[in-house]
Amino acid sequence: MNVSARKPDARPGKRGPRLSRRLQRGDLLAAACPSREILRHVTSRWGVLVLMVLEGGTHRFAQLRRTVGGVSERMLAQTLQWLESDGLVLRVALEVVPPHVEYSLTPLGREAARKVRALADWIEVNLPRVEAARSARRLSSYDDAQSKDRAPLSGRGRP
Repeated sequence: MNVSARKPDARPGKRGPRLSRRLQRGDLLAAACPSREILRHVTSRWGVLVLMVLEGGTHRFAQLRRTVGGVSERMLAQTLQWLESDGLVLRVALEVVPPHVEYSLTPLGREAARKVRALADWIEVNLPRVEAARSARRLSSYDDAQSKDRAPLSGRGRP
C-alpha cells in the first residue's frame, strides 16, 4: 500500500501552503520580504478602490479618476503603474488621435480584486460596529481625562 505523506502546511483539497504557516515562518512579517511591496500596492487606499472599479470592466484614466472620488491625477497614475508592474492591471494604449489608454484587470488582478472587495464588503457591513467602538473609546478617554482632573493632588501643598 502506497501512502503519500501530506506536507504539514498543506490544506486538504486546497493548493499551496496555508497562509498561517507562511506567517509563522516569518515570510510576510520579515522586513525584507518581497510580498510586502505587493501587499502595500494592493492594500493601499487607492489600490483597493482601483481594483474594485476595474473589477466592473475596462476604464480609461479619466473615467477612473471620476469614479474614484478624491484621488489626485498623480496618485492614480502611480497606483496604476504599481498595479501594472505587479501584473494586476493591463494597460493598453490605443493608437488614435487623441491617444486613449485603457486599463483592465488581468486574471491575477481579478483574483486580487475579489479579495479586496471581500474586505471592503466586510468593512461596509461592520461600519456601524466600528463607529460604535470608536465612540465608546472616545467617551472612555474623555471620562478618564475628567476623572484625572478631579483627582485629589497628593504629596503637594500643606502636609
